Parts: sequence; C-alpha cells; structure tokens
Amino acid sequence: MKVEIYSDIACPWCYIGKARFERALTAFPGAGEVEVSYRPYQLDPNAPSKAVSLYEYTDRRFGPGMRPKHEQVSTMAARDGLDFHLDQALAVNTFTAHRLLWLAEHEYGTGVQAQLKTALLAAYFSHGRDVSDLATLVELAGGVGMATERVREFLTGDEGVAEVRGELADAVALGVSAVPTFVFEGKYAVQGAQEASTFLQVLEQVAAESTQVEPGTSAAGEACADGACEV
Repeated sequence: MKVEIYSDIACPWCYIGKARFERALTAFPGAGEVEVSYRPYQLDPNAPSKAVSLYEYTDRRFGPGMRPKHEQVSTMAARDGLDFHLDQALAVNTFTAHRLLWLAEHEYGTGVQAQLKTALLAAYFSHGRDVSDLATLVELAGGVGMATERVREFLTGDEGVAEVRGELADAVALGVSAVPTFVFEGKYAVQGAQEASTFLQVLEQVAAESTQVEPGTSAAGEACADGACEV
C-alpha cells in the first residue's frame, strides 16, 4: 500500500498527525507492506527567507489573538507525546527543507525521509531552530545517516528545485488545500490530524478493498466512506 502525506514543516498539525499515523501503523498487521512518502506543501510560501520569531511574525499577520491558539495546539501536542515550545519557534520559508526531504527520499529511501521529517518538525516546534539554515539542515541530515558533504553540495546548488516546485504544483492540481492530507493508493484522502484509531480504520479498509479488486478494475467506490474520501 502506498501512502503519500502532503504536509509542511511549519505545520503543528502535521507533526501531531504524523505521530498519530505512526501509532496506527504500529497496530496495523500489514505495516511492513505500507510505503509512506512525504510530499511538499507550503502553508505560507511567502514566509521570510530569514528566520524571525514565530510569535512576532504571526502577531503581524493575524494579531496577538493567535497566541492562545498556539497554547491550545501545544497542549494538544503534549497529549500525543510531543514537546512544543512555540515561544521559541522561528518562522521561515520551508522550501529548502522540502528540497532536503526530496533528496532524502530519492537517494536514501522513504524510511530515511520519514526520520528526517521528524527531525525537521522537532527542530522547528521543540528546539527553536532555523530550518532554512544550511548548517542546521546539514546537521539534521547527518543525524539520520545522510552524507553531509553531499547534502551541503545539494543545498548550495539548484538540484531538486524544479522537482519540488513540480510537486507543490501537483498538490494544488490534486486539490490539496489544507495539511496534513493523507492520500492512500492515489485514490482515497484523509485530511487532518485524525486520531490513530481513525487512521487504523482507513488502513484496514484500503487494504481490504485492495485485496478484493480484480485486475484492471478500480477500488474506488463511494465518494466517502468511513473517513476515507476519493481524491
């Protein structure tokens, strides 16, 4: 089973959703046959190229009324075992980090990409690090087993730029308008950081339908059923 997860590094619900989906995978008997890959999405493509305080940035964009919402999402994250420190977080453009995730998948595979995704999310939400900074990205990549010299060379060039822009355009064409969005087998989409039990239900449903489909036919049936909706 192929699962593509559209998400951004600067998205708290993407971090929470990742944790919940991974809990669901541990309870899914067919987890070994599930390939999970992360696709880029930018909630704020106009975010600054130089990191600034997240609080100051959102105050300018939305007003100070956002701060209680930051506190609410931090409380929610704690219930899922995630330690958010949004008062230390740095708002910055995430395009370069998405390029690094693209490199991780294409040269190291989806397993390393998933580890890097976690490292980037933790850097942003828990450790107040600049996820656009070259040294930081090289360090995080090295921490998941990527060759640091290759990463440095990649990030200082323009490899992957066109490909990531293409994937961002694909997300728009697919109709992704909010993240996280989980696309199962290219047919069914689940939007949002659903509970682990919901993700487990979807995994079981998609697996069951896949085994029932005869060659040359489609598993797609109703537009929406049991939380899984066709794209």
